[in-house]
Amino acid sequence: MKVASCILTAWLMSISCMKGQSVENQVDELIAKMTLEEKIAMIHGNTMFSSAGVERLGIPNLTYSDGPHGVRAEVSKDNWRPAGWKNDSSSYLPALSALASSWNIDLARGYGMILGSECKARGKIVSLAPGVNIHRTPLNGRNWEYMSEDPFLASRMAVEYIKGVQSQGVASCVKHFALNNQEYQRNSINVEVDERTLREIYLPAFEAAVKEGGVLSVMGAYNKIRGLWCCENSYMLNDILRKDWGFKGIVISDWNAVHNTTLAANSGLDVEMGTNKPFDQYYMANPMYEAVKKGDIPEQAIDQKVKNILYVMIKMDLINKPNYDDTGAEQKLATPEHCAVALKIAEEAIVLLKNENHKLPLDASKIKSVVVIGANADYKFSLGGGSTTIKAKYEITPLEGLKKYLGNRVRIDFAPGYRIVKGKQDTIDLKLFEDAIVLAKTADLVLYIGGLNHERGGDTEGSDKMSMKLPYKQDSLINEICKVNPNTIVTLMCGGPVELGEWYQKIPTLVQTSFIGMEGGNALARVIFGDINPSGKLTDSWPKKLTDSPALLLGEYPGSDGIEHYKEGLMVGYRYFDTKKVEPMFCFGYGLSYTSFEYDGLDIPPYWNNNDSAFSVSFTITNKGKREGKEISQLYIHQQKSSVERPYKELKGFSKVSLKPGESKKITITINRRALQYYDVSAKTWKDEAGKFEILIGSSSRDIKLKKEFVLVK
Repeated sequence: MKVASCILTAWLMSISCMKGQSVENQVDELIAKMTLEEKIAMIHGNTMFSSAGVERLGIPNLTYSDGPHGVRAEVSKDNWRPAGWKNDSSSYLPALSALASSWNIDLARGYGMILGSECKARGKIVSLAPGVNIHRTPLNGRNWEYMSEDPFLASRMAVEYIKGVQSQGVASCVKHFALNNQEYQRNSINVEVDERTLREIYLPAFEAAVKEGGVLSVMGAYNKIRGLWCCENSYMLNDILRKDWGFKGIVISDWNAVHNTTLAANSGLDVEMGTNKPFDQYYMANPMYEAVKKGDIPEQAIDQKVKNILYVMIKMDLINKPNYDDTGAEQKLATPEHCAVALKIAEEAIVLLKNENHKLPLDASKIKSVVVIGANADYKFSLGGGSTTIKAKYEITPLEGLKKYLGNRVRIDFAPGYRIVKGKQDTIDLKLFEDAIVLAKTADLVLYIGGLNHERGGDTEGSDKMSMKLPYKQDSLINEICKVNPNTIVTLMCGGPVELGEWYQKIPTLVQTSFIGMEGGNALARVIFGDINPSGKLTDSWPKKLTDSPALLLGEYPGSDGIEHYKEGLMVGYRYFDTKKVEPMFCFGYGLSYTSFEYDGLDIPPYWNNNDSAFSVSFTITNKGKREGKEISQLYIHQQKSSVERPYKELKGFSKVSLKPGESKKITITINRRALQYYDVSAKTWKDEAGKFEILIGSSSRDIKLKKEFVLVK
């Protein structure tokens, strides 16, 4: 007992001493006590989803959780096989593409809080999310895991998401740094991009994550940038991330994204993770140890990596703390409160793209029979998509949501119309096709629920789409349905743009959802029948056809000879469509409501003086309809003359407001000086120029309601 008491007293004294020191001193003190073997063990994986600590010094293992929209089901320690846990079912939240469609930063914070709290309940220290790569091309199979074609929107949503996760005592890990904008050849493609495009389009969300979100971890991507692998790219990891932005946290490799021991030692990477070979054979394991012993790599390089890891652990107060207490962990997953937030996000993520003659919302009392057609109506999405696989506590499909909402009041029949076949997007099942057409003739109303899925060639990790067309001959199916029943409402579930067939001209209504999580079916039913007024808006421009996409028209996709040049430069998404006056199918920021809004009273100062760091823009929005609704107002900036090429307009602010019928609210959006600036490559800094600018306030990038000039005075 006396021995135990002495040990406890010494342990408590060591904690007390450390708490009185600066973080730097605590880090130095711990490193001084560590052997080289212990330090090397900390910088590579020791299981599929953990890297080692030092138990004798109270340094815990770092445990990682995959999945930006939920805590991934537990896998075995050394392979991808399920671990067989019975208590690892968690919340299945809407995809990040859906979250971004809500344009609601409060929901982004709440989303992060749910993920952080469930990570903690599962004993995870690092959450490997959010993904903030730009939707450069509609074909990227992983766009649904990212947020937008626009760096400003992605930045604002990511910052709140990160703050939410880290408020729960879990480190967020923003990914994939950087230019991981396609899945095709992602493990080998070399991206060539000019510096201005890199800084203005592809890095702002990462920069905001570091500078504003305080993110504690960054994941390096698979691809190369200018000939160097992202996880071995000193310019990206040391010069930009650490020196320019002041990042002090942990840089983690994507799984199997390291290729060279020496380059990894000096690049700014801290932890190598992977799957293929024994953990002690990773480039930053035994080979790193041997290189240090031989003098080929200085031990100080290893010390710096360990310092970065310890910095995060001390910031999170993990040293000399017991592992997370998982007592009752199962009761902390998918709680009623979490499910309620998941429903709210799903409701606000749904985008109404077409609604002729106010067909929606439907009146259930006037409908006797409904035929639901489309395989996505009865498909579970939580177990697909690659690394985002979630073992959901439950998942309400659209068909289940409709049945639950309508009960016995309305007869509901279902026909899939097509079969989802792994790896084969161009197949057709004639019997399912014909059965659906026969059934469509019999109903008062057809609700078609199709789109994409998480199988290869769809919205999934590891492969890009072959085209923008709907798979499984859905265009033909919808065309035939419209012939026999023109009273057809189409809902497409997809993580980004798809090409619309002839049927689009024949239908009164089109609804788009991304993958909207465990409460998705309930949310869709509530929107279709008017309990919820849709308020989501697109985070991408939808080209009329694939060749209208600037990545294919102006740039290179998917590259040739292993190299891809981003020749379109800044002209990504609406920047291209609006600058070059190309008509999209649907523009960025577009989405309809069951009510209407009026904008008025734009008020801005006439001058922005050189010493002013911020600028306030005010206007009034009034709900002119008969339903309560939410409107997303968007602030764009246009510079009238510039010494460098600039897009015609760029998003620099937005606000989402709820208004009752007849209600007016004054909206104030404050923009900072960065909103006016471009990246000056020669000066290596952000720069603005004196002259006239224009504030454009719109309901979308093409529906500009108010505009007014101001002058930047220098």
